[in-house]
Amino acid sequence: MERYAEAVAAFLRNLEFEDIPPEVVEKAKLIFLDTLGNALAASTMDFGRMVLAVARALGGVPESRLIGTRERHGAANAVLANGTLAHGLDYDDTLEEAIVHTGCCGAVTALAVGERLGADGRSVLTAAVAGIEVMCKVGLVAPGKFHARGFHPTALCATFGAAAAAGKLSNLTIREWLDAFGICGSQSSGIIEYLADGTWTKRLHPGWSAHGGVIAVMLARQGFRGPGTVFEGRHGFYRSFAGEDGLQLEKLKELGMTWEIPRIAFKSYPCGSISHPYMDCALRLREKHGVRPDEVEEVVCRTAKGPVHRLWEPLSEKQAPSTPYGAKFSLPYGIAVILARGKAGLDEFSDKAIRDPEVLALAKKVRYELDPTIDYPRHFSGHVRVKLRSGTVLEENQPHPRGGLESPLAPEDLAEKFRANARMAVPGVKVEEIIAAVERLEQLAAISELTNLLSPE
Repeated sequence: MERYAEAVAAFLRNLEFEDIPPEVVEKAKLIFLDTLGNALAASTMDFGRMVLAVARALGGVPESRLIGTRERHGAANAVLANGTLAHGLDYDDTLEEAIVHTGCCGAVTALAVGERLGADGRSVLTAAVAGIEVMCKVGLVAPGKFHARGFHPTALCATFGAAAAAGKLSNLTIREWLDAFGICGSQSSGIIEYLADGTWTKRLHPGWSAHGGVIAVMLARQGFRGPGTVFEGRHGFYRSFAGEDGLQLEKLKELGMTWEIPRIAFKSYPCGSISHPYMDCALRLREKHGVRPDEVEEVVCRTAKGPVHRLWEPLSEKQAPSTPYGAKFSLPYGIAVILARGKAGLDEFSDKAIRDPEVLALAKKVRYELDPTIDYPRHFSGHVRVKLRSGTVLEENQPHPRGGLESPLAPEDLAEKFRANARMAVPGVKVEEIIAAVERLEQLAAISELTNLLSPE
């Protein structure tokens, strides 16, 4: 009986650029652009400088660019830093249902390993698609179950996605793929206790896990053995992290038959993706009705049970987040800042912004009601009902997040988001050169044509 890792390995071994549908190719290039913009912005921030310093200290052969610097270091260490940068602002893409962030794993790993190997743009793009698709399918086997047991899905699934991207570029054999995925099962990690105090470990998760995926491929190429039953085994990945019930392991055999990249959503706000439809509802209420904070008596949102422990509870902490990073996972704060300020960009999640008395007073009026009819995590929907002091009740609903398949962001909007982020780290002329390089990614003779641009010099 074929093991599931064998099915994944066969997809990866056989995948050619020509097999990838054109719409998947174009969406993957947008994921690259969005990922690089987020990473460049993060390279200028405190947590970004810290992880870059660690990658610098780890060193290694100068193989792969540390994004936002003039330096190259060992590919696995570059992935550690760059994956953390790409995810650290919580401004990166998300796949609903699987609840995974993909560019911070697939694009980052393909870029670093491709640079190490002197690969061309077409090979790097193919590897990134492979890594993202594998990461998504690994998450879709157990939708919602990782979070329910206290794990971060991106952290767990990124190891396999990174191994898929790195292994594709390294031309692994089927035997090596089985070993690599078996090793990944013991490299995957990532708990969500950061929710308790708004600290930073979630930022690190994709960087650390993708680093582990690169290491798994390197070990497998040396002949280091890993269990081929990593997915379905009695002590395997899913039974360890998700339990035994409701697993959809057949998803792993759908690779290449159904594509997940078109369903990936881009973010308009630098905060938890489940919050976005709610914040869009709040923005429409403000724009349609001119809602002022002092007019609001209460705000009530319908929510599924699944996100409550991440976005709503403990309610007193969520209504007054103790750290800027904690504010990114607070729906009371996100709704309040939108209603009060009409926007929620990077500045609205600063140390100064989260202490704004007007926003905090409004956040204290935001609460939730459980709605068992919400099909979470299959869909991220939003609902906001505002009761004014006058007695007027205003209400908005949104069935899907903006930026996904049902309500896509225009490429021009994503380019503007990239420009705003990238200009924090590199000159304006280089920003445009990066956009042009990503647009013709599959035509680049060497991926270094792109990575050479990811430096402030």
